[in-house]
Amino acid sequence: MLLVIDVGNTNTVLGLYREDRLVKDWRICSDKGRTADEYAVLINELFGLFGIALDEIEDAIISCVVPPMLRALQQFCSTYFRRPAYVVGPGIKTGMPILYDNPKEVGADRIVNAVAAFEKYARALIVVDFGTATTFDYISAKGQYLGGAIAPGIGISSEALFQAASKLPRVEFVCPSQVVAKNTVGSMQAGIFFGYVGLVDGIVERMKRELNELPLVVATGGLATLIAPQAQSIDAVESDLTLDGLAILYGRNREHPPL
Repeated sequence: MLLVIDVGNTNTVLGLYREDRLVKDWRICSDKGRTADEYAVLINELFGLFGIALDEIEDAIISCVVPPMLRALQQFCSTYFRRPAYVVGPGIKTGMPILYDNPKEVGADRIVNAVAAFEKYARALIVVDFGTATTFDYISAKGQYLGGAIAPGIGISSEALFQAASKLPRVEFVCPSQVVAKNTVGSMQAGIFFGYVGLVDGIVERMKRELNELPLVVATGGLATLIAPQAQSIDAVESDLTLDGLAILYGRNREHPPL
């Protein structure tokens, strides 16, 4: 089996693939202080809940946007799987031209999402990933990564509001029943939720006008299923897009083991 690891700023998602099929996934907190042995204990316990042993893992691939966590995960893979993990970054074969001023600046998760989306749809695309930051990535009809936009994530935006306005309480992020709310909590929920929906629709529409194409808009990330029904711009939701992208990249690089 293949273990794929997507390390984000807030959460780390683990996925197990048997051939090309995702058989199980887990979401854990991203912790910069966790050691390789602690990962071994945690992951072994998660696997054990489903009767999976560490020695069943044949390979691993990692996408990481939190550099302090990468070394511990690489050490975990080398020690417990007895082979180095593939890491998405310079030197890995993506099969996608990166038309960015400095391709090394593009976050690994953005490239992984772009590869997975184009592999599935093979057309012009905008991928919207709702994470700690919300990213908008444009892929041309020829399969080229053209660039995109980065906006503060919903959690960051909400937290800034709570901290700056001392009389406003923290509220749950939900889709409210109306925009014209009758109380403070409802007003905040309406502003946060529909304000963010407007941000998504606005950026996507500007991208379409700038590139003069009609791309398919694919959403992923933890809040994609909540926002997509209210956003006019989103055409499809792919909850496992990043994990699938890691599995695809592994397939493209498996003949060249990492050092």
